[in-house]
Amino acid sequence: MCRNIKPLFNFDPPATDAEIADAALQFVRKLSGLNAPSQKNRKAFDRAVKKVAAATRELLDSLETTQPAKDREVEAAKARARSALRFAPSPSIVFE
Repeated sequence: MCRNIKPLFNFDPPATDAEIADAALQFVRKLSGLNAPSQKNRKAFDRAVKKVAAATRELLDSLETTQPAKDREVEAAKARARSALRFAPSPSIVFE
């Protein structure tokens, strides 16, 4: 759906309110098709972001798992490695 929304569950330390708000904003932007709503739509947009953030916090607080919590630094390093492979320059062919 939206590549900018990252998983927030089962991390150590847990997701912060700022991370949840950022994910909620991205989600509402994607659903509405609006990056910056007009003044007329601002209240509805902001209300939707707050409700999505609240529902997300409730969901994350109620989920349970038997898996150990993931380390944010390790996961970020894995993501950087995947990105480096994905966006690496293609090898050039040299004819002699």
